Amino acid sequence: MRISELSRRSGVPTATIKYYLREGLLSPGRATAATQAEYDESHLRRLRLVRALIGVRGLSVSATREVLGAVAAHAGERHQVLGLVLGARPVDEEAEPAPAPGAAEVDALIGELGWEVSERAPARAVLGETLETLRSLGAEVSRGTLRGYAELAERTAVLDLDQLDPRADPLEQAEHALLRTVLMEPALLALRRLAQENESARRNA
Repeated sequence: MRISELSRRSGVPTATIKYYLREGLLSPGRATAATQAEYDESHLRRLRLVRALIGVRGLSVSATREVLGAVAAHAGERHQVLGLVLGARPVDEEAEPAPAPGAAEVDALIGELGWEVSERAPARAVLGETLETLRSLGAEVSRGTLRGYAELAERTAVLDLDQLDPRADPLEQAEHALLRTVLMEPALLALRRLAQENESARRNA
């Protein structure tokens, strides 16, 4: 397809596609003339993923380039690709994780649950810092309550991944996972608020 068709099918303006080409986020098409090139379905899948990483996940161009480089290094490894695109796994697996507050508590919880999670998963630090902040404000979460939240999250993850087509190309699957994860988060928060109102009405009727 020509760049105009690539733009129409992806929803990305031609000028933006040319910028992504210059920045190395998209591989060059097959040259058909001095100033023309043809693109295929792989370009379309990659372009949609780039758009999702920048427009939905909010990554910079340089960060997107790093993620795409890591994705290319793990091509065909669906678990790794999904983790990299969603930000669940670090781009640099060799880097030593920085000491994080609450790390021991998080490690213990993950061990109890039997979850397979990278030691360098960014969410470990986020969870530990959140628990420490709650504790400092006198709103400590008990281990039983935390485990209950974790089990709810586990069921949510099952729903998330059940919606992905296992036959899809890894990049297409990663794009869909990213869109569903990031764009569904406000809806999940809204559902929680609605459920809280309902539960409060039930208890205080």
